[in-house]
Amino acid sequence: MSAPPMRILATTLIMALTGTTLLACGDDTPDSDSKQITVWSLEDVADRVTATRAIIADFTAKTGIKVDLVTVNEDQFPSLIASSAAAGELPDVVGSVSLAGIRTLAGSELLHPSANAEVVEKLGRQTFSARALELTSDDGKQLSVPSDGWGQLLVYRKDLFEAAGLPVPDTYEKITNAARTLNRNGVAGITAATAPGDVFTQQTFEHLALANNCQLTDDSGAVKLDSPECVEAFRFYGDLMRNHSVKGAQDVDTTRATYFAGKAAMLIWSPFILDELAGLRADAKPTCPQCQRDPAFLEEHSGFVTGIKGPNGTEPAQYGEISSWAVLDGAAADPARSFLEFMLGDGYPRWFGMSPEGRFPVRKGTAEEPEKFLTAWNTSPAGVDVKKPLAEVYDDQVLADLRRSPDTFQRWGLTQGQGKLVGAILGELPVPKALNDVVSGKSDAAAAAGRAKKDVEAIKAGVN
Repeated sequence: MSAPPMRILATTLIMALTGTTLLACGDDTPDSDSKQITVWSLEDVADRVTATRAIIADFTAKTGIKVDLVTVNEDQFPSLIASSAAAGELPDVVGSVSLAGIRTLAGSELLHPSANAEVVEKLGRQTFSARALELTSDDGKQLSVPSDGWGQLLVYRKDLFEAAGLPVPDTYEKITNAARTLNRNGVAGITAATAPGDVFTQQTFEHLALANNCQLTDDSGAVKLDSPECVEAFRFYGDLMRNHSVKGAQDVDTTRATYFAGKAAMLIWSPFILDELAGLRADAKPTCPQCQRDPAFLEEHSGFVTGIKGPNGTEPAQYGEISSWAVLDGAAADPARSFLEFMLGDGYPRWFGMSPEGRFPVRKGTAEEPEKFLTAWNTSPAGVDVKKPLAEVYDDQVLADLRRSPDTFQRWGLTQGQGKLVGAILGELPVPKALNDVVSGKSDAAAAAGRAKKDVEAIKAGVN
């Protein structure tokens, strides 16, 4: 995968379900002794579908429960789940659903929280990342069963930093100083997303905004994008992109291409870059001059920062996405729970092993073997055209930092009960649009933050 997964249930699902009678609710629950369930998975890439079917075949052989697997394109999921709800034909289980998607399903009362909570308890709450459980819970209810996640990374050229005597860029101040110092001789100080209509820009900005304790809302739901913390985040990002980066709108592809060409000292991207950086994907290989002689040059000379801290931040923060399995309302609960227990148990290493570079297991192990799945992740083959375990490419400290990263993931709005709003802003992207005004020099940070607040408040009024 060359880009971060963007599992978004935004305004499409909210609008589709408005005024709809959810026929799946009520007394029409199927017999819990049913030996067949329907599972929708948002993993629709051919090789992953094949791998998923193999895992399911083992589940059926073990339990006798048949599974009708339906793979759904993420763009079609909102309308399909809404029409299925209206017809009373919801699947029993959905998988690979984003945090915003889970919150939107919860807001539309399509989840079966007690069944999902029972799976977590059966597997052992202590075996999961506490932060992953927090992000998938609401008001004491376990909305889904978190499976795996990825978090934004700051990738940097260790050789250029060492030559310039620069420290690891893990704070606003260090990033700014490094970008200013290294922005020379045809190399940009940093490259990051700026395209105003791109979710990747939202993710990148949110990563840096969280570092400065800039929050979308407070606990009461009031939009806080004009807070001093957020104004500083807009200023910081705008300054970096205007003065120390590549000109023009930058997106997933251009930012990666710039870093891979050796023309940027820093890059903000998802961990899906790990296999590409190591040359394991033929259509996205490093192209820097040194890479022609040594294909491993860029991978060997790159460092990775997970959490970043701004001047107003209380602790290092990292934007993270968690994918979940979830039993839906009206499901055949017993076989559905058994399926989730298998997918987070015997079948789990093969599930996250399909693309370990972007699937950090949030269930770390079992009660008997607390590190079982983290260890399995280390040895899972990554890559597309060439397969190689991450442990053969990156050193132990890099892998340890990546494994621990889900424990510090943060997101706007979710723990403040604003799941619907989060989904809606991902659909309309008011923050990247306001950020573009700062990057282009059309407005200062305070004005852009004020615009973002006003636009988000208008969206909030429409979803409440």
